[in-house]
Amino acid sequence: MKKREPVSRIMTESLFSVNTNNGIDDVVKILKEHNIRHIPVVSGNKLIGMISKSDIERISFVTDFTGGSANTSVYSQLSIEQVMTKQLETLRPDDPIKEAAELFAKAQYHALPVVENGNLLGLVTTTDIINYLLDQY
Repeated sequence: MKKREPVSRIMTESLFSVNTNNGIDDVVKILKEHNIRHIPVVSGNKLIGMISKSDIERISFVTDFTGGSANTSVYSQLSIEQVMTKQLETLRPDDPIKEAAELFAKAQYHALPVVENGNLLGLVTTTDIINYLLDQY
């Protein structure tokens, strides 16, 4: 196993993102249509937050992403800025994969944005780490 491989090797570069002009309904649509769990919130190319499937579930009183009904009336009453996580741990593209794994192990993160000079370059998820480890065997 290579010990200093950078997170840029495993990060997802083609991301779906939203900005603060989008609504919560837009976020839910992207999450469902693309079967993803995390969406970066950007202003231009600058990362300003992250919104996740868990964030949406928390405000919608258990959203059923498989097509069931949920109380979505709150979607129009809240903005992305009110729901998103603003204090983010981030990685640089040259940070070792091991560092990402350590962050996942010590915190309750499941996705870490990869940022350089404030610009969002990609996203590393726990699934990316697992797939990387599986490739080693």
